[in-house]
Amino acid sequence: MNPTRDRRHETDISGVASTLGPGVMLMRAIQTKFARCLLASLIGLACGLAYLGTVEALAADQNRQPIAIQFSFDRPVNAGVAPIILAMTDGLFGSEGLAVATNVVAGSPEAISRVASGDSEFALVDLNALIRFRDQHPSSVKAVFILFNKAPYAIVARKSRGIHALSDIEGKTLGVAEGDLSLLLWPALAHHNGIKLTSVKQRQMSPAVREPMLSAGQVDAVTGFSYLSAVNLRDRGVPADDLAVLRFADYGCEAYGFAVIVNPAFAARRPEAVRGFLRALTAGTSLAIREPAHAVDEVLDHMDDGSRDLELERLHTVINDNILTSEVKRNGIGAVDPERLERSIDQVGEDVKFSRRPSASDIFDDSFLPPRGDRLIN
Repeated sequence: MNPTRDRRHETDISGVASTLGPGVMLMRAIQTKFARCLLASLIGLACGLAYLGTVEALAADQNRQPIAIQFSFDRPVNAGVAPIILAMTDGLFGSEGLAVATNVVAGSPEAISRVASGDSEFALVDLNALIRFRDQHPSSVKAVFILFNKAPYAIVARKSRGIHALSDIEGKTLGVAEGDLSLLLWPALAHHNGIKLTSVKQRQMSPAVREPMLSAGQVDAVTGFSYLSAVNLRDRGVPADDLAVLRFADYGCEAYGFAVIVNPAFAARRPEAVRGFLRALTAGTSLAIREPAHAVDEVLDHMDDGSRDLELERLHTVINDNILTSEVKRNGIGAVDPERLERSIDQVGEDVKFSRRPSASDIFDDSFLPPRGDRLIN
């Protein structure tokens, strides 16, 4: 910089100021002060309006009525549905603006029908029952969340009757309950493991007497759910070391288990409500895994009669065998592997041939799921 030039510049400015006169300078000072005051007032007004708008928005949000949801269970409540119960009791659905009421119906086919007709917005059903339903009924009902990554189907047998592995079932009597969904996969399971269906005698029975008849030795084994029949039998006094729990999933069955389905018209009308429901259910599943004792306490409040120890054992079985699988640890809760689902559809079709085989995309819609990162459970 040139000092001489800088001083000359300062002198020029002073000269200009002196030529304006004190009156003009005063006027400019007043105008400048007025402009600053006006600007400050405008900023204050803008902030006030913004605050008022925020208050009004909060008030409107608080006054907004929650969306009423009717949810159907396909069987009486037990610890296996703890994630849904926790989403209700711990305010997870409420935080999504949902008011969820529940009902219990007699089996997955009835629950699917309720959702298809719009009597219920959501239901928890056996995904393999939905596969059969979609084949037999024109419908656009789909699953949107997989709770049981592995189906709980199992053959529960007495080792004292000579059954230690699935191959030992040949020549034995298998108790089969009416409406048992595991029978949909039994032909495929037998074929996959080289078992002749004709070599296994089936004895039809009511679900109410399934465990008592096995306990009494009137049959050699029964089909059922591993977290129900096996746990119930131990509760009836059958020694744990005398029980062989032959899980279909351990013998090549690809089936998924329980899944949440949604009414298609409701999903189209209220997509954000469906997303909120699944966010809450994801959080409820994570909570049930972290705090199983708390989960069981909440479940017991929704049961007519239940044993805390029994339901806690049931929940641990469900988490370990059906929910927190290696696939879920990799990909997160709620989703499917489309190729695996296609294979499972083929396995269901070995029982009764499809008239219109549904595809994986006919059965499951992943567009409402939270992002994978939000569904990872460790």
